[in-house]
Amino acid sequence: MDSVALFQCLQPHVTATTLRQCSRIALAMLVMTGRVTRLGLSRWAGKGGSYRTVQRFFSQALPWATLLWVFLREQVYRPEDVYLLAGAEVVVTTAGKHTHGLDRFFSSLYGKPVPGLSFFTLSWVSTQERRSFPIRVEQVVRSAAEKAASKAKAEAKKQTPSTAKRRPGRPKGSKNTNKTERTLTPELVRIKALIDALRQRLAGMIPLSYLVLDGHFGHHHVVDMARQCHLPLISKLRSDSALSVPYEGP
Repeated sequence: MDSVALFQCLQPHVTATTLRQCSRIALAMLVMTGRVTRLGLSRWAGKGGSYRTVQRFFSQALPWATLLWVFLREQVYRPEDVYLLAGAEVVVTTAGKHTHGLDRFFSSLYGKPVPGLSFFTLSWVSTQERRSFPIRVEQVVRSAAEKAASKAKAEAKKQTPSTAKRRPGRPKGSKNTNKTERTLTPELVRIKALIDALRQRLAGMIPLSYLVLDGHFGHHHVVDMARQCHLPLISKLRSDSALSVPYEGP
């Protein structure tokens, strides 16, 4: 019954039936063990959470971005707390062939690209409670151009010997480029769109202090993206990175 009380703030946005189904499924997710599947949820949900009910719940289109935002605003937000915005990509392995967005993504758990689905998540991180609350989740669906560019990069890396050393000096035929004008990659464009949509939804009601991303995003292109989003970046630099100016701020 506690979960039903927590979900009452979502009542203006979904039907009472959907709210009841959501509370059953959420409780099953918290107590179940193993991989989360619809069949597993129906076995742990108890009365009112049959397999057909779980199917009906996931077959409908719900405004998840609104539901997550309303729940966090009503149940989690504390005015005296300081919140960070953290982003991370999560890869879920699957053996299906017709699943939407199925592709090969790099998984840090396996240490190699694996077939599956990828989701990019933006989370609210409370600095006082030291807890993370997902606020925006989007599936990563790569375009044909992204796949071709990734494949070409892998082929070029495979053909270039790792022991080959470049001659000292500037390569012949190279031209000057304007380093102040950088084009964001499709991945960064996708992440920037998520952050902009979230900031628009927050509408200044909840201030965000920093953008936190992992070491994969520790380069100058991401710094430019974070500046465009008006958020200072917290990340990890690569081992061969060199800062031209030491940081002397607070």
